[in-house]
Amino acid sequence: MATQTPTPSTEPLRAATPTQPSSTPEQMPPDQPAAAHLAVPGIALEAPSDDDERQPRSAAQNANTSQNVSRAASPNPSAIYPNTQVVFEDPDFTRPPPLNYSLRPRKKAIFWFWFLIFLDCVCMPIGLYFGMWYGLTRDQLSANAVFSISTALLGTVSIVEYFIRFRRLWRKNSNCRVIGAQRYYLDWFHWNLSVGWFFVMIELIAGTCPHDPPIRVLAIPAATMLFAIGLELLVVDILRIAGIRAPCRISSLPMGAPLRPGIYAYIEDVCAVDGSGGTEFRQRLNLRYQASKAFREMLHRLTLFWAIGAIGCSVVTTAIVFTIQRDAAYVVGWTLPFIWAGVWTAMTIPWVKKSLAKEYDEWTAAKWKA
Repeated sequence: MATQTPTPSTEPLRAATPTQPSSTPEQMPPDQPAAAHLAVPGIALEAPSDDDERQPRSAAQNANTSQNVSRAASPNPSAIYPNTQVVFEDPDFTRPPPLNYSLRPRKKAIFWFWFLIFLDCVCMPIGLYFGMWYGLTRDQLSANAVFSISTALLGTVSIVEYFIRFRRLWRKNSNCRVIGAQRYYLDWFHWNLSVGWFFVMIELIAGTCPHDPPIRVLAIPAATMLFAIGLELLVVDILRIAGIRAPCRISSLPMGAPLRPGIYAYIEDVCAVDGSGGTEFRQRLNLRYQASKAFREMLHRLTLFWAIGAIGCSVVTTAIVFTIQRDAAYVVGWTLPFIWAGVWTAMTIPWVKKSLAKEYDEWTAAKWKA
């Protein structure tokens, strides 16, 4: 069957590989497992020339081909054969490669995490501001002191979580490290989180230094974080559609490999580290992405959905903050981004469930077109 030409919005399932001769029972080694290995992205495979495909091969040539590995040499062997390599025991791909990951047993942990984030990033800044600004201590505290105290306590849970995931990635025997990367790399989500916190800290420090702090500037850190994440997601997906390869390592995707939808790295990193899926989840996600065109298209749509939504919410929040009364602006700046995230999450969950169910239902007919 002829292979379809991939569109710019999706990557092909596999790199071109030379046609291997069929092995007879006598030629097949007795201990060879019936398993399918999907190549790690970025590892080029040698494709046969058109002339070779048209010319018949001799038995000696076929034997020589079967003995030689058609994989380019890599200076980093762990990038090709990581010690957590997952083997998909279904060479005919009668079903999509399973992710073996569910949010159901993690519902309680997810609830408490986001509850603490809500208290830390919504209730605390608003409560401290109104409590100290209009409370009994207002006569003893200056405006600078009020915002210095509230911003100093802001993000405690987020910072603790930041160092917890840093330890999980950095420790010597980490079970959630990026595929084929050294421990100092951490992962893509951690670097993006670091850059986002850097700009948020600049806003908080610049806003608390003056004697009369600009309250509107201190109300947009959450919108700034949203804008940074949304812009990064959108830029990565635009570069992917344009056919530009990865300019640097993006989690398990090595430099120079075809880019993937921006949200792919976030799903990989958050589920592997924060969701305790481990490096095994990174491997299984890679298998699923390479095997399923429907899965790739779903991630593309999710990337646009979250990127455009995050940028739009950030712009709207900033516009409201700088136009309405300052007390109301402070409340809007610290609540609207989290309300938006809750609405987008509530829309994403049933969407993904429906898309995955459709992928399974149509897999028998679609697997040969992937």
